[in-house]
Amino acid sequence: MKHTLSVLVEDEAGVLTRIAGLFARRGFNIESLAVGSAEQFGISRITMVVPGDERSIEQLTKQLYKLVNVLKVQDITTTPCVERELMLIKVNATSSMRSEIIELAQVFRARVVDIAEESLTLEIVGDPGKLVAIIQVLSKFGINEIARTGKIALTRESGVNTEYLKSMEAKV
Repeated sequence: MKHTLSVLVEDEAGVLTRIAGLFARRGFNIESLAVGSAEQFGISRITMVVPGDERSIEQLTKQLYKLVNVLKVQDITTTPCVERELMLIKVNATSSMRSEIIELAQVFRARVVDIAEESLTLEIVGDPGKLVAIIQVLSKFGINEIARTGKIALTRESGVNTEYLKSMEAKV
């Protein structure tokens, strides 16, 4: 199972290196990694997606707390969250295909950020599932390049689990 960890750290040189080293020593792969400033000056939030079972993630969390600059570690996998990812995707787009690609982009609320003679670059923001879906739809045109930020997430203060609500709507 994939777990999403939210880690608050002191914003100092070498913190990310120490965390990555810990993961490497323990044989864990980091599937997604996003780092940025948090709500408080001098604090950064690291959001990472790592595969593992409950026991191994619990051990990893304990190891993270042993690192000097780590302030808080949360496994937010089952917690109601707002999750987003940013992707830039460059697609083959001759003049004859361009309108169809732009129509598809509008369905996904993607924005055209660059147009060239033979390609279009789109910006898409959304949950990781949305990004996978647009990749599948656009693959028939030929994808030249993809750049993704990695998942970022914050817990929902409302406690409303939108994934649960979506599954309930699907049953109705």
